[in-house]
Amino acid sequence: MGRVTVTLKLTNLFDLGVQQRRLSKAVPRTVQTEALVDTGATRLYLRPSVISALGLKKVDEVISKTTNGPKRRAVYEPVRLEVQGRYGNFDVVDIGEDVPNLLGQIPLEYLDFVVDSKNRKLIPNPDHGDRQMSEDP
Repeated sequence: MGRVTVTLKLTNLFDLGVQQRRLSKAVPRTVQTEALVDTGATRLYLRPSVISALGLKKVDEVISKTTNGPKRRAVYEPVRLEVQGRYGNFDVVDIGEDVPNLLGQIPLEYLDFVVDSKNRKLIPNPDHGDRQMSEDP
């Protein structure tokens, strides 16, 4: 398939809520970073440096199935994830600083993107045109 990378705009969701409710004039913590699109990954995985820059707090743990066996990972408060003008709110799972940030299948499906492997890029689902849609029962 080849590597597909995208630019992510990440905003601390709690900061954003506080600002929208006019409880603070502080600007929400936001980071723009690159991520590898990984359809074999499930969630949004971010490096510790990105998690720290966003000021996210640990809220849980999850066991990840990796090529080296099960690994316990921390789960952090949600962020607003924006990719190519589409956005959603997602919990963050930490990943090592020595590996790329990963955009996994759950955010891809929610944002209604598919991987164009021929052209090595992320595109809106062609079955839905330019509209973000969800597939509900």
